Amino acid sequence: MASKKVLLAEDDLDDQILFRDFLQHRTDITLMSIVENGVELFETLEEIPSPEELPDNIIHYQNMPKRNGRQTIELLKESNRYAQIPVVVYSTYADQKLIDNCCKIGACTVVSKPISKEGYDKMIDGFLQIIG
Repeated sequence: MASKKVLLAEDDLDDQILFRDFLQHRTDITLMSIVENGVELFETLEEIPSPEELPDNIIHYQNMPKRNGRQTIELLKESNRYAQIPVVVYSTYADQKLIDNCCKIGACTVVSKPISKEGYDKMIDGFLQIIG
């Protein structure tokens, strides 16, 4: 299986470090970059010149400053250039309302934020099954 390019939007530095550390040993994931919010996510995407270089998946935290997860999904899915990119949302507390709302507007899945290395590996494995 070819390595999947992932763009991560996460505002918490500790969580950024956890993601980077947990993904470092995986050969099936290439972490493109980490941005701190939905605004930076779009700025990063706009800097990518060709569609082939776009991420295979976007993972973002729901409670980001400037533009939260739901707002970010809406804008991604409204864009012809980004609408096809699978989006995964994770949150400290992923209740059914958040899951339903995010999936309704285009998220592939919504998951609770893991607290262990095994949890991160399981979450990433689940993402990979969804995006193929």
